[in-house]
Amino acid sequence: MNDSRSIQDVVNKSKSIDQLAQEGKLTRQELLELEEKEKTPLQKFLDYVIIALPLICGLVSVLEYQLIPDNSTNKNPNTYLCFLLILIVIYAVRAAMGIFQYLKGDRPLFQKVRYKAPLYSALFLLLAAYDYLTLKTGILTQPFVPCLNSIMNIAWEDRNMLLVSTLHTLRLLFLGYFIGVAIGLVTGIACGYSKRIRYWVDPIIKFLGPIPTSTWIPIIMVVATSLFGGAIFIIALGSWFAVTVASMTGISNVDKDYFEAARTLGASERQLVFKVAIPHAMPSILQGMTQAMSTACTAIMIAEMMGVKAGLGWYMTWAKSWASYDKMFAALFVICFIFTVVTKTLNLIKKRVLRWQIGVVK
Repeated sequence: MNDSRSIQDVVNKSKSIDQLAQEGKLTRQELLELEEKEKTPLQKFLDYVIIALPLICGLVSVLEYQLIPDNSTNKNPNTYLCFLLILIVIYAVRAAMGIFQYLKGDRPLFQKVRYKAPLYSALFLLLAAYDYLTLKTGILTQPFVPCLNSIMNIAWEDRNMLLVSTLHTLRLLFLGYFIGVAIGLVTGIACGYSKRIRYWVDPIIKFLGPIPTSTWIPIIMVVATSLFGGAIFIIALGSWFAVTVASMTGISNVDKDYFEAARTLGASERQLVFKVAIPHAMPSILQGMTQAMSTACTAIMIAEMMGVKAGLGWYMTWAKSWASYDKMFAALFVICFIFTVVTKTLNLIKKRVLRWQIGVVK
């Protein structure tokens, strides 16, 4: 009897949750919290241990850097130490805020910190391992593989040139990327919607598609009137191909019933494209734009290293020619940071535009 009552209570609770969701009174996060099972005391204790793990690993990194003797010269040693301490403090503040909100019944920040904690722990251990292999033991031979403290110091000393090179790279990257994306959207949407246009453009896409972007660089550098214009063309070409194929595929895969229903309601050809085709193909279009950025990042580095006389790729080549490996690594870290930020921004835009796709109920 008690079992049948408990089953009925669960059914009634699930019904009430579904009703609240349909009425728009619950968000996806609130639904997940309601459906989540209550954790045992041991599970809660393990959560706190995992959250504290990055602090322990950060302390290990600090002790490794401070206590193990250096194998080579290490100028201005406090730079890397301050960097470690800043990372530890930032994480500690975020973790404390998450725990405080969790105790008040607000879980999202706590869950995010708990989810990222193992990754942050691995990062601190990776920093300690890299420092041990370079500065402390010399297993990774210096100066060919400089320690992080040397990289940070030279990046600060040569910050003006790095900043100018970064601005050159960003200008070249975004000019080529946006030109390629704009043309790719027009071409892809037109080919996906019109079979006549696709008949003429599809052979060009199939001909250019298998050719890597880097293959065009020696040809463009000879033919182009300016290296800057040639680099823009190379980046735009790679971006155009990725966006064109993604847009064309997305438009072609839209269910024909949507078009028929829209025509029945009196939609014009323009409305069929902008109100039906493009919204339904948006996931494919955004995926193509993300892939285009990856292609553009690869193309710009190759173009700058081979011909363009400015930018981070040129800076790396110049530093390598003078055996300034610390400057080369500094530029490499700046490149990784920039491309990570750009990719993260694109993912946030994609998540915002496609928020309906993940089932958020407001």
